[in-house]
Amino acid sequence: MANKTEVIAEPGKQELFIKREFDFPRDLVFRAHIDRDIYQKWVGPNDLKMTIDRWEPHAGGSFNFTHERGGHKYNFFGVYHEVLAPERIVGTFEFDGLPERGHVILGVTMFEELTGNRCRLVHQSVFRSVEDRDGMVMSGMERGVREGYEKLDVLLAGEGTAATAVPRG
Repeated sequence: MANKTEVIAEPGKQELFIKREFDFPRDLVFRAHIDRDIYQKWVGPNDLKMTIDRWEPHAGGSFNFTHERGGHKYNFFGVYHEVLAPERIVGTFEFDGLPERGHVILGVTMFEELTGNRCRLVHQSVFRSVEDRDGMVMSGMERGVREGYEKLDVLLAGEGTAATAVPRG
């Protein structure tokens, strides 16, 4: 794919940034982040199967989904603080596979309209500690993000018209 996913994690900082351009309209890229049926098709690495248990993409709503590989399940959950179409999504993100709770990530995803019916996504994650951030980077997160956005490119290219017709989740 022509568009490269950048994951920027400066040493010693509690944050990371994900930057990616898409050759699709901002409304459609935003929609792919809040529509349950579309989201389930593209998020995560190619070798994981996703199941969404709860999906409430509105301020005060929550989500819970599971990735599975070879009988191992990885559960993720969080709360939406703001869903402002088609500009931004603000919320928390947590993984239940850690020894204790409380490793909450605050995420802000911005969708910028570009010329030529294109979109730039900029996501910022703020972690509880530098160690939490570094652990996420070392977990293979970058591969999952890259492969997920590559799947989204294919999905939107092949089903762009159908994706815009899917009812809001």
